[in-house]
Amino acid sequence: MIAAMTMDMPIKDSLQWVLAYLQWALIYATMVAYLAAGLLFVIRRRRTGWGFYAGGFVLAVAAVIWRGIVLGHVPLQGMFDVMLFMAALMFPLSVFCDRLLRVGAVAADTLLGVILLIPLWFFADTPRPLQPALQTWLFAPHVTAYMVGYVIMAKAAVLAGRSFFREALPPGLRYVPDDEAIYRLVCFGMPFMTLGLLLGAVWGKRAWGDYWNWDPKEMCSLATWLAYVGYFHARATLRRHRHLQAAIVIVGFALVIMTLLWVNLDRIFAGLHNYAV
Repeated sequence: MIAAMTMDMPIKDSLQWVLAYLQWALIYATMVAYLAAGLLFVIRRRRTGWGFYAGGFVLAVAAVIWRGIVLGHVPLQGMFDVMLFMAALMFPLSVFCDRLLRVGAVAADTLLGVILLIPLWFFADTPRPLQPALQTWLFAPHVTAYMVGYVIMAKAAVLAGRSFFREALPPGLRYVPDDEAIYRLVCFGMPFMTLGLLLGAVWGKRAWGDYWNWDPKEMCSLATWLAYVGYFHARATLRRHRHLQAAIVIVGFALVIMTLLWVNLDRIFAGLHNYAV
């Protein structure tokens, strides 16, 4: 029996290595495709750029599916899974914004996709079972709503940051008038942020007995939502102060980053969401 165990151990280790290798091969291939697409968009080879971008999307989706197969559950538990999922969302976001919202900046989207994949090197990718609090039908829609909202607000923040330097940009790199594009994106992203907040409250009631538990992540999520409400208020009352509106969008996304990353650190914030690291 001991001999059988010793022979099984190297086989198990080799299998885990192969699974991890395939996962990272898909991730690296996605990064290369996104970078190539971004370069092609910059030099105005849009058709070829969309081809590489679509190819990167297929690779990213394959990486998400492969991750789900390895885990045996929806791959949205830890930061590794969440960042990978958001990187896969960039292509459909770009298509929707470009074709329906008439908001470009597709090259910036490809760069955002790469930026989302870089932190995967720092997060644990070791498979682990879902905690009891996550074993509910609310898990996937709650996290998905927030992730969609976050990538939309990331694009809005990029445009808000570029709006401060718009006049210095070459004409080919200027977007739809920045304030209008930012407004369209925030209008698009806000329902997802609201849905995530509401589903989280319902989940909190089921998991912890109350709709609101004053958890650090809950507080930061609410602060983020209120920041974007503040943007709408500023746009309605201070229409001429476009840089102030853009600054509020940037502050809102800074709160998104804080909600997504900082409040998960149990050494700083002890809360109910520390399992999400």
